[in-house]
Amino acid sequence: MVVSTTVAEIFSAQRAHGIANVLAIGTSVPENCYYQADYPDFYFRVTKSEHMTDLKEKFKRICDKSMVKKRYMHLTEDILKENPNMCKFMAPSLDARLKMVTTQVPKLGKEAAINAIEEWGQPKSKITHLVVCTTASVRAPGADNDIRKLLGLEPSVKRYMLYHQGCNAGGAVLRLAKDLAENNAGARVLIVCSETSLITFRGPSDTHVDSLVGHALFSDGAGAMIVGSDPNATNLVAEHPIFQIVSASQTVLPDSENHIGGHTREVGLMVNLSKEVASLVSKNIEKSLDKAFTPIGISDWNSLFWIAHPGGPAILDQVEQKLGLKEDKLRASRYVLREYGNMLSTSVTFILDEMRKRSKKEGMKTTGEGLEWGVLFGFGPGLTIDTVVLHSVPTAV
Repeated sequence: MVVSTTVAEIFSAQRAHGIANVLAIGTSVPENCYYQADYPDFYFRVTKSEHMTDLKEKFKRICDKSMVKKRYMHLTEDILKENPNMCKFMAPSLDARLKMVTTQVPKLGKEAAINAIEEWGQPKSKITHLVVCTTASVRAPGADNDIRKLLGLEPSVKRYMLYHQGCNAGGAVLRLAKDLAENNAGARVLIVCSETSLITFRGPSDTHVDSLVGHALFSDGAGAMIVGSDPNATNLVAEHPIFQIVSASQTVLPDSENHIGGHTREVGLMVNLSKEVASLVSKNIEKSLDKAFTPIGISDWNSLFWIAHPGGPAILDQVEQKLGLKEDKLRASRYVLREYGNMLSTSVTFILDEMRKRSKKEGMKTTGEGLEWGVLFGFGPGLTIDTVVLHSVPTAV
């Protein structure tokens, strides 16, 4: 038997010709909106902790400094009345939490995905890969298969499920999508990050004051993106790139594992946040920038557009100060923190969406606030930093 095609030729034909692009973005939040000014009263009332007056005053100060104006959460007072153990700090409640998460994570993710698919304007049958990320649930089959069914995607869609990755995963999913899109000709990768505080909500504790920081910041939301190489330019079915994904990398800071962590127990997901997180990020962020942009010949960090995960105001403030960034560099990150809180892996999708919409509204020439090159940062457990180099495209007329 004579084989007319070599392995090298097959290998070449399997790969895309161009770089991966973000082709569409979609977001979603639950219906319930909580204003930060009212949240301390709500939180201490529903957890029956109003007698802890000193702790409540401390929580008010934390909320005031959080720079968060409002947040969206699936949790309601009725849900908490039906599940009183969730209002205690250390009471068994994991089964009840996971039962709600099993429904809410796919539902919220589906809504964001539908918005992205509608913007993309292509048939769902063209989606070849599905990447789903959540910190709220671990099960099999998981939220990836639920979202596949809710969207009516083909059973043959190649699925990837990322559990318990935390806040840096907004960058990690783009890294995975880039590899999939560029190494599979014609691939269209649907990314869905869906996060909910159902798994972390609990009452206050005098001995774990750091838990209050998370309760002042964390919120629910889902973000979705379509990623693909070699976009179709045909008029009738044209795809419209928003950002090009130039490179993506990840690093864990030395001896940082104890500064951000999460452990699932009978009481739900226990999160620990160190006061040193902002300082560690700011001290190490320039190393990631140098590694990512030295090959491109960029060393002026103010020449970049910025999508930095808004883990909290201290992180944004210290990064801005350390790098000498102009005040407007982190405005999209600050906007998302103010209007939505910290949605873990989902936050950077909201920031990308806000930046491209604002760029078009203000008549800027590119989706990156008029600039050509940009950086996306995710900061999460580890302490892990995900760095994604983006190249913006001309804004649509």
